[in-house]
Amino acid sequence: MFDFGALNCYYGSIVTSLADPRAATRVVPSREERAAGFARIERLVALRNRIDAEIAEEVRAAAQREVEARLEEALVDPERVEASIVGQLGFALRVSPTRARTQLRLARDLHAGLDNVREAFAAGELDERRVAAIVAAGRHLDPTPRAELDRRLSLHDLPLLGVRRIADLARTVAAAVAPETFAERARAARRDRHVTISPAEDGMALIRALLPMEQAITCYAALCKAVTEHWVGAEPVTRTRGQIMADTLVERLTGQSATTPAQVEIQVLVPLESLLDPDSPLPAEIPGFGPTALLDEATCVGWRRLVTRDGIVIGGDSRRRAFGGVLADWIRARDRGRCTEPGCDAPIEHLDHRRRWSEGGVTSLENGRGACAFHNQVREQAGWSMEGAATVTPTGRRYALRL
Repeated sequence: MFDFGALNCYYGSIVTSLADPRAATRVVPSREERAAGFARIERLVALRNRIDAEIAEEVRAAAQREVEARLEEALVDPERVEASIVGQLGFALRVSPTRARTQLRLARDLHAGLDNVREAFAAGELDERRVAAIVAAGRHLDPTPRAELDRRLSLHDLPLLGVRRIADLARTVAAAVAPETFAERARAARRDRHVTISPAEDGMALIRALLPMEQAITCYAALCKAVTEHWVGAEPVTRTRGQIMADTLVERLTGQSATTPAQVEIQVLVPLESLLDPDSPLPAEIPGFGPTALLDEATCVGWRRLVTRDGIVIGGDSRRRAFGGVLADWIRARDRGRCTEPGCDAPIEHLDHRRRWSEGGVTSLENGRGACAFHNQVREQAGWSMEGAATVTPTGRRYALRL
């Protein structure tokens, strides 16, 4: 049964937090004044949409200028040119390379058949999420069928539809416009199946699997069946539906009970203050996953502790060119398992010299940095360099590393 008492308590806390103690001495706002407040929000949302549309235009123009400059320099490898553009856009937009590439393709495709969508975007009627959903649905189309997609979508009142509704509608129309291309896209998607892990709050993590729909449904149905079997069994029910499904997933993937210690070693950063003072409020941290309060020896076979002071891991140096052993662990821990380039949250895949080895850079903690594959490779392109703790782009723009 729904707990209306809890709901009333929740909304009561919101009202209390928003209430001004001086409200009793003020005149109660009129209906028109309250409506004017929401009207201002609507105008600001439209302004934000127009700004996002203008950013898309600038992204396209900046990319065109970079392409023209690279052609003049006889650098015509499309993949390398695009990577350089994406790298610079990521810094300018303060986003990851993946997000920057999405922004670049959105700006490009809006001028390749999506005229009505582009105009609605520029007018502030559509926000970036809705526009991105339409662009994604038509990314496999050539300009002519994409223009037909745009025409058919213009027959609908898109600003009134949610993002999911627009995405479903755009995919349906795209399938009708070019059925063979749509089928090939579906086949290609099956080849891209994969599993990822990402941090969540409070010492938790998310495992995501991109699977063919029928396989995903089969997996979920198997977990649901495990819940039913547990509920009808003789064992007392002490876990929720979600807990049973999560525990069953762990047991079937690892072959071990969910309460069995994990057979892995996990690196943990422990503040020096916590070792000196058991009552210190400073939490330990797992690089790449953030702070955690549950460092129970029973949950994992091995914890590798690295001591920090003011968030900095103390380290040494090496005469080797490659970063390895404990030094590699120190760098990954110091950089929290994430790429150090601004705006990029990708996991560290490469350990790189800030000052290149070929230019006299040493293999040390101070001269090392963690980088994702993209940022490590794009730095080797012409025009890219690193000066101190900053990356310098081909246009001379400087962007400080995340330290």
